[in-house]
Amino acid sequence: MFKPLLAALLLIAPCALVAQSTKPAPPAAVPAPQVLMHTTQGDITLELFPDKAPKSVANFLQYVRDGFYDGTVLHRVIPGYLVQGGLYTRELQPKRTRPAVASEADNGLSNLRGTLAVARGADVNSGTAQFFINLVDNRRLDFVGNQSGLTWGYAVFGKVVKGMDVIDHIATLPTHAQGPFAGDVPTPLVVITQATVIGDAAPARAASVPAKPVAKPARASR
Repeated sequence: MFKPLLAALLLIAPCALVAQSTKPAPPAAVPAPQVLMHTTQGDITLELFPDKAPKSVANFLQYVRDGFYDGTVLHRVIPGYLVQGGLYTRELQPKRTRPAVASEADNGLSNLRGTLAVARGADVNSGTAQFFINLVDNRRLDFVGNQSGLTWGYAVFGKVVKGMDVIDHIATLPTHAQGPFAGDVPTPLVVITQATVIGDAAPARAASVPAKPVAKPARASR
């Protein structure tokens, strides 16, 4: 009685081991998307956070893939604060943008040095193509509540992973008034010659049309 039972168990055990060994492996982690920006002052590599800011990341990637940023400038440089760009041409004329995206400033990310954030106007949901890179820890730009645009803060959606030295160098350039701006425009103008998603095939470039400018993050107190 016991021998047939033992034999049956011995037959079942290898089958169970085979079943365990053939369990599907957990899916591999998807690498975070990265964008390479070639500028006239050097290259900058940005890593994006789609898990924390999916709308902001998707919006930014679409602009990159459309070739929107090619030929735009980093038009606003404030040492000890930020470097901003993403909308204006070499002639400091704004380009036409897609509709704004909802702000994701309440995603728990902080405006620390080297982070990439969505520039917007007084309306918290007015962000389109403009972005800024924090030169220092700008925690005053973080979300603290939904009472107003000031307390809502600015949505972080990425960070510089290579080329922060380039950003720091840009922050040392002299600035002055030019075009529609009362100040903070660097000399020489810093042009984004090309922006690409790392790993993408060569994108088809879309033509751009001038449009209305959008507002910018609040100026740092000095």
